[in-house]
Amino acid sequence: MSKNDCGEDRGALLFVVNIDWFFLSHRLPIAIEAIRQGWQVHIATGLTDRRHELERHGLVVHPLQLERAGVGMVNAISSAWQLLKIIRRVRPHVVHTVTIKPVLLGGMVARLAKVPSLVSAVPGLGSVFVADGLVARLKRLLVRSGYRIALKHRNQKVIFQNTGDQGTVLSMTGLAPSDVVLIRGSGADLARFTPQPWPEGVPVVVLASRLLWNKGIQEFVSAAKLIKQRGVSAKFVLVGTPDAASPTSVPERQIKEWVDEGVIEWWGQRSDMESVLAAANLVVLPSYSEGIPKILIEAAACARPVVTTDVPGCREAIEVGVTGVVVPSRDSTALANAIEQLLGDPARCKLMGEAGRALAEREYDVTQVARTHLQIYSDLKARA
Repeated sequence: MSKNDCGEDRGALLFVVNIDWFFLSHRLPIAIEAIRQGWQVHIATGLTDRRHELERHGLVVHPLQLERAGVGMVNAISSAWQLLKIIRRVRPHVVHTVTIKPVLLGGMVARLAKVPSLVSAVPGLGSVFVADGLVARLKRLLVRSGYRIALKHRNQKVIFQNTGDQGTVLSMTGLAPSDVVLIRGSGADLARFTPQPWPEGVPVVVLASRLLWNKGIQEFVSAAKLIKQRGVSAKFVLVGTPDAASPTSVPERQIKEWVDEGVIEWWGQRSDMESVLAAANLVVLPSYSEGIPKILIEAAACARPVVTTDVPGCREAIEVGVTGVVVPSRDSTALANAIEQLLGDPARCKLMGEAGRALAEREYDVTQVARTHLQIYSDLKARA
């Protein structure tokens, strides 16, 4: 049993997440605070090599086979059956689902299992809502139908990270305003991500994310080529790795080809993002769609200016013109122009960085994000 400082056992909280590493990078502080407050915290998730890390933090781990790519019916039924058995075993007071597939399947199973309270986190609508073609349109129809079924729990909160995604889902489902809450991102550890001295030497421009085409990788590389052709001295760095489970993953051979051409550097997967950001003069994320990107929050905390796209989630992560600038999505020339202008104005970059740190302190403190979630759990449990 997990008890808080007063010895109270608050009951069981079950997270349902696609994959363990995502939970560790985006939701772990919430789980730690829940344990501190007396919740028994469980997680149903796909496992890589991070199970012991989850258990070391006090979570009870339940393996869940949940394919992140595709919409196969057989896999969905299998995953739903696994989750139903986990819920019946754990008997959680609150189930918290995160990202599209867990939200859709978890919401349906939670209703079937009569879970008292449901929290559904929609941190972004995903590639299915920005892709083109007949298959994408069919997938969107399925997802819309799924949301209408999954988000009908009698005692729920649905968490969005930006107003654009919130409006889209509200229009699809008819959610009551009282069921919705806006929390701008996963937060940043402001004691870990801190302002560092401005880097000296050749400016470094960093794009850190999963290496997916819909993160704007091609636009970043094309912008790097344009800027180098203009004679501007700068290093362009990709941080992260391809994600084989995603249909939009950039092939590793393509990344190595860009490196061999001298267009970019590839620093791979890094766990010391505070060091990466300390080495950066500018952080770039030309994504097609996001919730609130964690890298932009961490860049703000480290007092680094940002160039991102004028799409839901990205534009809401910054104060446009104050902590960074936005450019049209899928426009490598506009991206190159914005990067070049900021690289040529270090004084403006430093002012934007200072404003970014102030924004992070006001809006993105991970401690406050965790406490907000815990209040949601308590409120739902009280009215269940």
